[in-house]
Amino acid sequence: MTSDTDPRSRDKASIYGRYTKPERHVPIVVVGSGAAGTAAAAEAARAGVEVLLIDENPIDLGMMSLDVPLFFGQRMLTTVQNRSSMFQRVVLSNEGLADAEEAGVELLLGHYVWGAFRNSANVRELEGPMVGVADDDRTWCISYDRLIVASGARDMGMAFTGWDKAGVMGANGAWSLINRYSALTTQRMVVVGSGELGLKTAEAALANGVEVAAVVEVEDHVLGSAELQRKLEESGVEIHTSHTILNAEGSADEVEGVRIVQVDADLKPVPDSEKSLECDTIVLAIGLVPNVELLALLGADIPFRSEHGGYAVAVDEWMRTSAPNVYAAGDVAGWHAAMALDEQTAAQQGRLAGIAAAESLGAASADQARERRAELDNQNGGSPSPIHGHYRKWLHSLINADGWGAYTCLCEEVTRGELRDVQPPRYLEWASEQMSSRSLTTLLEDGPVNQDQIKRLTRAGMGYCQGRRCREQVSMLL
Repeated sequence: MTSDTDPRSRDKASIYGRYTKPERHVPIVVVGSGAAGTAAAAEAARAGVEVLLIDENPIDLGMMSLDVPLFFGQRMLTTVQNRSSMFQRVVLSNEGLADAEEAGVELLLGHYVWGAFRNSANVRELEGPMVGVADDDRTWCISYDRLIVASGARDMGMAFTGWDKAGVMGANGAWSLINRYSALTTQRMVVVGSGELGLKTAEAALANGVEVAAVVEVEDHVLGSAELQRKLEESGVEIHTSHTILNAEGSADEVEGVRIVQVDADLKPVPDSEKSLECDTIVLAIGLVPNVELLALLGADIPFRSEHGGYAVAVDEWMRTSAPNVYAAGDVAGWHAAMALDEQTAAQQGRLAGIAAAESLGAASADQARERRAELDNQNGGSPSPIHGHYRKWLHSLINADGWGAYTCLCEEVTRGELRDVQPPRYLEWASEQMSSRSLTTLLEDGPVNQDQIKRLTRAGMGYCQGRRCREQVSMLL
């Protein structure tokens, strides 16, 4: 029965009393077991707080096959099907997990954090903030007092003809298969991007027996460290600066090479400068994009900061976000080139978030927190460097070289030209005078073009990856 004061007596659709209650409560939940997450969890646990660390790795084979968010490119050994073996490899490859466990952190590996919830202007019924968690069999909720998000970053995609072939992958995906899973099947690789991310990817591949044919860079100089460049060149790696991609070569499904072309100062192809590089894998190491989705659900302030890889959550000096009792550390708080060289940059942010969260719960004094902060400040890593302009150079060079026919959105098969012309999905097979009269020009008459509006009109970003490969490209094209 319902009383007159029960919202359900007036609104049959009310969620009052119907929401999923958390199965357990943990004072501090940390999401992500990278350098930042493990450091944050260990720091808080050593201060005497109960901490639960949740991480999706080892990722289920089905999720790997979807290829997002780490962009695996289907270059995986069949050993990834053995879950127990993958658990062992994940633990052995991550020293931070052992340190966190030794500090008393509870580990929940192979679990996905799919949602985050808190009371707000529209929701008043929750007993407290909580996260949604799932494994391969079920889903449930866990409530918390403090949440530390260290969800890292994903690969920056950039479209060219053939980038849907098996063998085109992101640097994060390549790193995971090399270091985390020991399951990369690549024989010969071409790396796209010469920043620290690209050079480190090439170095890791060589160290694991993969032949690296070349590093391709649209700028007229190598962006990464001169020492790394020298080491790669001494190992026989060709460096092609002032070059962009024409297309991936090979069969209908598999990469067998990549065709590149030299570009001039205006990023336009130089006549008669095309060349083909044999490879079975093309690694996109142009940059990384912070994984801010979980923080967006909690209403955190997420401004666009080009020097941090795009939309990156805003944090204060204690790694606190604008969302109540939520902290962020590592790549999710802003990625820059120095972080690819030294993971201690992310780890120090994690330690700061961990001690700040512990102090806010009374487990450490303000003096102890300040002393720890002084130690961490003395160990501060590299500073950010602008990278978004670099993304735009890649985009312009690819359009100049390859035209408007490449799929920007692979899931929904939307080309750059169809996005520009605001065309409906071709599989709808319909047109009208009203539809054909619509364009970016007409949309601009109503104000700035809204990416969500374009998403609904063209379906770009509405596939299974939910824009993880195309979101930034769509934004730059618009």
